[in-house]
Amino acid sequence: IHHRLRQRGPARRECAAAWRAPLMALMPHIDLVLTIGLYAQSWHMGAARRPSLTETVMDWRTIWDAPTTPKVLPLPHPSWRNTGWLKRNSWFEMDLLPFLRSEIRYRLG
Repeated sequence: IHHRLRQRGPARRECAAAWRAPLMALMPHIDLVLTIGLYAQSWHMGAARRPSLTETVMDWRTIWDAPTTPKVLPLPHPSWRNTGWLKRNSWFEMDLLPFLRSEIRYRLG
């Protein structure tokens, strides 16, 4: 939240530059990154991100199969505003979410 304006929005650019890389460096054994929303996908996926959030999330299998460490799984931002997106993209709940649940169960042992 931008306290001065009391509006929700992305963090200021200098914030991510100041803390994201040092924070990730503190977790060298991380093997899964859930990129939730466009900003996270842009940061963690770089050129691998597709032109739109829908295209990126839709191509999750190709992104998952890429020889990268850590593994990356793109997701839409969880929001009440995404109800329409979820209805238009039923494959998300049928294909990607079961895969995500399986990966989380595997990692939690």
